[in-house]
Amino acid sequence: MIEVAALVDADRAAWGRLAQGYKRFYNTPTCAAEYDEAWRRLRSGDGVFAFGARLDGQLVGIVHYLFHTGTWAPRVCYLQDLYTDESCRGQGVARALIERVAQAAREGGASRLYWLTQEGNATARALYDRLARYQGFIRYDYPLR
Repeated sequence: MIEVAALVDADRAAWGRLAQGYKRFYNTPTCAAEYDEAWRRLRSGDGVFAFGARLDGQLVGIVHYLFHTGTWAPRVCYLQDLYTDESCRGQGVARALIERVAQAAREGGASRLYWLTQEGNATARALYDRLARYQGFIRYDYPLR
């Protein structure tokens, strides 16, 4: 059975391993200080939040999310990062994490929940296409530094 709950201090090492897997998958190099700062912010409730998924007591998936305002809605929820250990994919971990964020979004008064993924991420998109609607948007990143 998959258990999804807020991360606790004792999850730091397992979270770090999963977060590194996520950053490696998306080819976004991240230094140790950035992982430390992300963990600090996640644990302090500094505008970003997280859940972890456990199978047999082991942390096997993580999700990070945040709330923000929008022009047309006072509160929306953005699921920023989602990663599951390769060894347990296809067992419902990612679905359980998404559904827990959806619950938090409803409880937090958000009018919608959204996320992004790379176009070629076929494995994740197969799940996302079952859970949500692809609206056809394309993302651009303007370099600020």
